[in-house]
Amino acid sequence: MLKAATSPPRRILRNIVGGSAGNLVEWFDWYVYSAFALYFAHSFFPKGDQTAQLLQTAAIFAVGFVFRPIGAWAMGIYSDHQGRKAGLTLSVSLMCLGSLLIAVSPTYAQAGVLSPLTLLVARIIQGLSLGGEYGSSATYLSEIADRERRGFWSSFQYVTNIGGQLTALALPGSLQVTLGDAAMAAWGWRIGFGAGAVLAIVAFIIRRRLDETLSFENVAAKADRRRSTVGNLFRDHPREAFLVMALTAGGTAAFYAYTIYMQKFLANTSGFDRATASRIMTVALTIMLFLGPAAGRISDRVGRKPMMIFFGIGATLFTYPIFATLEHTHDAVVAFGLVMAALVIVTGYTSINAIIKAEMFPADIRALGVALPIAIANAIFGGTAEYIALYLKGIGHERWFYIYISLLAACSLVAYVRMRETKTTSLIEED
Repeated sequence: MLKAATSPPRRILRNIVGGSAGNLVEWFDWYVYSAFALYFAHSFFPKGDQTAQLLQTAAIFAVGFVFRPIGAWAMGIYSDHQGRKAGLTLSVSLMCLGSLLIAVSPTYAQAGVLSPLTLLVARIIQGLSLGGEYGSSATYLSEIADRERRGFWSSFQYVTNIGGQLTALALPGSLQVTLGDAAMAAWGWRIGFGAGAVLAIVAFIIRRRLDETLSFENVAAKADRRRSTVGNLFRDHPREAFLVMALTAGGTAAFYAYTIYMQKFLANTSGFDRATASRIMTVALTIMLFLGPAAGRISDRVGRKPMMIFFGIGATLFTYPIFATLEHTHDAVVAFGLVMAALVIVTGYTSINAIIKAEMFPADIRALGVALPIAIANAIFGGTAEYIALYLKGIGHERWFYIYISLLAACSLVAYVRMRETKTTSLIEED
């Protein structure tokens, strides 16, 4: 007999906070790599100038994304069969292992080619982890929330994404003040990965204490439940699966351009020192933390589709002028204003993309349906964004990157205009 949704608001809040805390740790561990890249790139790739070293580091960052679809496939199915809690605890365990491996990895001077290979293996493990994490956490937060506030509560998936990135970004700045540049480059960067491993253990304990969602429990109670497989996903829900890829392409590329790559852009192109670039991004991302829930709540009132269209139009029209102006900006206040404008635009996507995708699929295949198409799009368009940007800069055509992001946003805008309003057609029906 299927269970009805009877969780009181306080219990829902406890599960949202618990699930979000674990998600923050996952993303912290993932972003520490990018935040500390300016300090450790030479340890693994000593040859070439700073751009060349960062390019090789970005290549391994992109490899992690290549393995995210594999993690999404394996852990999406695992979450649909064993439960959302099981998927969440497995993903954070793998992330812990990857962070610990980087924290103790040898430098190129100590181990030669074994050094970058160790880094590569660690990022592959973390890529598998994050591939499963996105689908499991997006599904969990969407299912555990009450119907009238699903946009608001599910927005915390990207709030904790940004929170993890922000924490990872703030940490090197704090350590730099304490240790100085020389110590940071020599060994201080290892502290970030060690901290990530410890926090992942804490997240594992938190996730073990979460409630399972009623959506999964109701599906698990059915004797004739459908198996969650890739074949069933693309046979029974091909339109939704490919739509998720289309929705994600422009959003993930813009997100990584405006957040992950932006810090390096400010240091490597605009000419700000590393500490100033970190401070600009720290303040901007802190403000963005509060924009996400506000935008999610607006979507609960006006719908998901208008928010996505807002992002699509904004990213298409303003990506080029924002980056082109930043090229010649040496005033930190002006740079902050331009970065903030980009983050406001991309909030239209980040705040509600998780709930939109979860609302498209039935519960028996929801974790896989959310995880796999997103991971494929992220691998193609998100993980490669930083590499493409640095490559184009290296060959003297950096502005081609601005055009590339604008075109991807324009393509996704077509999907946003044509999509159904998922707020009114949601398949999350258990409450």
